[in-house]
Amino acid sequence: MCGIAGILGRGDADMLHRMAMRLAHRGPDGDGFLIDPAAGVHLAHRRLAVLDLAGGHQPMHSADRALSVVFNGEIYNFTELRRELEAAGARFSTDHSDTEVLLHGWRAWGSALPQRLNGMWAFALLDRERRCVFFSRDRLGKKPLYYHAGVDFFAFASELGALREHPQVPTAPSETALRKYFAYGYVPAPLSYVEGVRKLPGGHNLTLSLDTLEFRVERYWEYRPEPAPSADAGAAAEELRATLEAAVARRLVADVPVGCFLSGGVDSSTVAALALRRTGRERLRTFSIGFDEASFDESVHACRVADHIGADHRLGTVRAQDALDALPALASNLDEPIADSSILPTYLLCGHARCEVTVALGGDGADELFAGYDPFRALRYARWYARLVPRPLHRAIALATARLPVSHRYMSLDFRVKRTLRGLGHAPRLWLPLWMAPLAPDELEQLFRAPIDP
Repeated sequence: MCGIAGILGRGDADMLHRMAMRLAHRGPDGDGFLIDPAAGVHLAHRRLAVLDLAGGHQPMHSADRALSVVFNGEIYNFTELRRELEAAGARFSTDHSDTEVLLHGWRAWGSALPQRLNGMWAFALLDRERRCVFFSRDRLGKKPLYYHAGVDFFAFASELGALREHPQVPTAPSETALRKYFAYGYVPAPLSYVEGVRKLPGGHNLTLSLDTLEFRVERYWEYRPEPAPSADAGAAAEELRATLEAAVARRLVADVPVGCFLSGGVDSSTVAALALRRTGRERLRTFSIGFDEASFDESVHACRVADHIGADHRLGTVRAQDALDALPALASNLDEPIADSSILPTYLLCGHARCEVTVALGGDGADELFAGYDPFRALRYARWYARLVPRPLHRAIALATARLPVSHRYMSLDFRVKRTLRGLGHAPRLWLPLWMAPLAPDELEQLFRAPIDP
C-alpha cells in the first residue's frame, strides 16, 4: 500500500512533510512532493513500489504538467485502458505504470473515469486548467481517504494520524461516531472518530474548486444485490469459477514477489489454488500462522490445503505473549478502533509474510458475499424459534442462559447461545445486525445514558 496527503489553500511545506512522515510505514520505498504555494497546492506521496519500479514515481505529472496525481492502490485493468487511450491518441511516458492511466483517463473521460476502473484506489488529481482537484475512492472503500475542510484550507490524507499533523485539524472525538462504533464494531463512512473529519465513502468522488475551496461529494456506484434469474447450478458454478479465476489473475500482475494468505477456509483456499494454477509452485508462496491455543488454531487446515494444492507453504507460530507484545505497534497504526479481533492475527500474518513477499492475496469479503458466517446459518432456526416461542418465554430463556458460565474458547456454545437470543428479542430485520454487533441496544443505552433507536 501507499500513502497520500495534501493541503489545498493555505499550507506550508513543513506541515506537509510531517503529514507524509506519519505515512512512512505505508510507503517505505520512497516519497515525493508537489509544493506550489502560489497555486495553493501541497501534495505528498509515500510509495510501496509494486508496478513499474523505475517509472512509477509520484506525484506523477502529464507531459504539459497541467495534470498531477497522487494515488494509493492498484488499477487491475490498466493494460486494457492504456491500449484504449493510446488508440485515441494518448502518448504515455512510463513503461507500464498504472498511475499514468489516471492522468490520460481524466483527460479523456473526466469525472466518468472511476466508472471505467477495475481496482482499489484513493487518489487526488490536480487539474490546473480547470482549477480543481478531483478525489475518488474505489467502489467498496478498500483504500482509505480522510479529509477536513477548514476556513482557508482543505487537508486530506490516507490516515487520520497523518491528517492530525495539521495543527488546525480538530481533535475532539465525535459522540455520534462512538455510538456507531459500539453498534457496528467500526466507524462507518462518512463519519470518523474525530468531530469535523470525514471519510470519503466508497463509491464516491469529491470535486474541489481551488479558487473557492468549495466542494461537492457525488456517488458514482452503489452495491445493489439483485436476484439472478434461475439458472442451471452447474452453469452458475462454472461462471463463478471463471469470474474468480479472472479476478485472481488480475491481482497477480506485479514486479515484486506475490504470495497468498492461507487459513484453510474455502475462500483463501480457492484464491490460493487459482493463483497457483496461474503461476506455478516456484513463483508463489502461501503463508499462515498457528496459535498455541488450540480452539483458535487453524494451521492444520491450512497445511492440509497447502499440501493438497502443492503450495510452497510457510507456517509461523504465535504464542499469547507474541500477541501481547504486538499490541502497542498495532494500536499505533490503527487510525480508529475496530472491534474485530482478527485484526491482531492478520497483523502478525502480514509481518510473517513481509519477510518474503511484498504483495499478498487473501480471502477477505467472501463470507459477506457468500453467506459464510455462522449467523447467516442461524437465520433458519431463528425463524422457527420466533414462530414457536412467545415473547414472555423468550425473556425467561434469555435470563436463564445469561447465567451460563463464560468460556473463552473460540465460538464457544455459551457465546453462540447468548448472542443468538440477544438478537431474537427484536424485529427480524435486526437479528443479523444485532448478532454481529459488539453491544445490544440496552447496553448502548446504559453506556451513553440516552435512549437508542435500533
